Amino acid sequence: MNPNHQMPTQFPVTHKSISMEIKGSKTDIIICKYDDKFLVMVSQIGSMGTILHARKDEGVSLDPTFNVSVIFGKRNEPFLLACARQLIEHISSCGSSRSLVLSLGLKDHSQGTLKDVISVVLENRLW
Repeated sequence: MNPNHQMPTQFPVTHKSISMEIKGSKTDIIICKYDDKFLVMVSQIGSMGTILHARKDEGVSLDPTFNVSVIFGKRNEPFLLACARQLIEHISSCGSSRSLVLSLGLKDHSQGTLKDVISVVLENRLW
C-alpha cells in the first residue's frame, strides 16, 4: 500500500447521525447498518451507557419470539429492555433478520424519554 494514499473520508458503513433535544436534554443518535446487525447508539451523557443485544429467535413457531439481553450496564431497567424489544420487533416486522445492538446513555430512563427515542429512531431507520 502506498504510504501517501489517502483513506476515504466517508465512513464505510451506511449510517445516519442525528442531534436533537429530547425532554430538554441534547441527544445524539447514530444508526449504523452492518451486514448482520444494526447498531443504534443514543447518548445524552457523552458516553455509551447500557448496551443491549436483541434478536429474533428462529424457531418453528408461527409467532416470532425475541431475545433481549443486557451486554453491559444496568440490568434492572425494564424500560431499556422494552425499548430494545420494540425496536427489534419493528426491524423484524419490516422483513429484516438482522439483530440489534442498542446503546442507551440517557439522563433519565422514563417511559416518555424512551418513547421519544424510539420515535426518532423509527423516523430515521435504515431497515
